[in-house]
Amino acid sequence: MSKTINWGVIGIGKVCELKSVPAYQKTEGFCVKAVMGRNISKAEDFAKRHKIDLFFDDAEVLINHPEIDAVYIATPPDSHLYYAKMVAEVGKICCVEKPMAVNYEEAQQMNQLFKAKNIPLFVSYYRRSLPRFEQVKSWLDNGAIGSIRQINWTLTKTPNPLTDIKGAMNWRTDATIAPGGYFDDLASHGLNLFQFLLGDIVGAKGFAINQQGNYTAKDAVSATWKHENGALGVGIWNFGSWKREDKVEITGENGTISFAVFEEVPLKLVTREGVKEIFVDNPENIQLFHTKNMQKQLSGNDFIHPSSGETALKTAWFMESILFDD
Repeated sequence: MSKTINWGVIGIGKVCELKSVPAYQKTEGFCVKAVMGRNISKAEDFAKRHKIDLFFDDAEVLINHPEIDAVYIATPPDSHLYYAKMVAEVGKICCVEKPMAVNYEEAQQMNQLFKAKNIPLFVSYYRRSLPRFEQVKSWLDNGAIGSIRQINWTLTKTPNPLTDIKGAMNWRTDATIAPGGYFDDLASHGLNLFQFLLGDIVGAKGFAINQQGNYTAKDAVSATWKHENGALGVGIWNFGSWKREDKVEITGENGTISFAVFEEVPLKLVTREGVKEIFVDNPENIQLFHTKNMQKQLSGNDFIHPSSGETALKTAWFMESILFDD
């Protein structure tokens, strides 16, 4: 596609303010033409602040608008499939926020809709496109630590006083929208990234429970898994801890690579030759490289975006294997 691609955005939540919509606007060949929010006044306010031409309170109107070429679905996961069906029906390009859907079955349906029509479907697992994680992948692909033996991830956070304890609205704590709670929202980023770094998962087992009793979704999860290259994985996620921790360590035959999925800390490579630390900044708008890679694929130069419906579907299966193993 050589012409400018006009995007319509469904959802005007926090992720759109800084992380995504400005990234689309900064991507050459992309234009955010319209936004939709259930409250028309809020949609108008968002559009004016971000200098967007059109605003609606009806997603179907946005999706069918003749000036819209592509749709970015930035709503909670329980509505992703509903909107994606409409986008696929009219044959437009789509990007959906992560997690891809509420469960693996819905993710399968969504992926098949676009695959059947040969229409691009992207999923906002943007860490696959970030330079900091491309550096980690470069170390791994170049054999910096030799054959990979295992990967370990610990992610903990303190409970949010307003949403987690006092019960203010938060889709991440509602089991009907996110059965795994914050695991669905946060851990999905890392688990998708690990598949990018180490290859597909061929088996996974886990336990998911509710330790705090503050909300309906799970708040503590543990898992083990195996990558297709034989590397083993272990993860522990607790969203009612006394402190925040985010640490990943990949162990190989000749060393280790450590980093954080969310925290902006140095990447560390430790081998017999010594310790190497690199700090790679994230862009101001965290989805920028993700959106640039979408444009790169859509421009028709044989580039394949690293985060597609196919790759996100594998993550949906991985997560469901963990959450419902017991």
